[in-house]
Amino acid sequence: MVVWLDGDAYLTAREACARLGIKPQTLYAYVSRGLLRSFRQGIRRRRLYRRREIETLAGPARSARRAGRRPHGPGASLPRAEDWIGDR
Repeated sequence: MVVWLDGDAYLTAREACARLGIKPQTLYAYVSRGLLRSFRQGIRRRRLYRRREIETLAGPARSARRAGRRPHGPGASLPRAEDWIGDR
């Protein structure tokens, strides 16, 4: 369900995760690291994500991963969430 606000399309967390092929924890990590912005919808806790930002992240990196190649382009430098954890 795409939500339109002020001419911009927004996705729910579930839709953003599906498009990026990631878990919700990774989506939230992207937001906390500044790779993606989230927007609160009304007074509820539901967060929305700009569709064009999701598409930019999903672009070449996702299609290259599916083909087993190293990605290039705007989304190429996205680290995996596991890489941010560091040594335990």
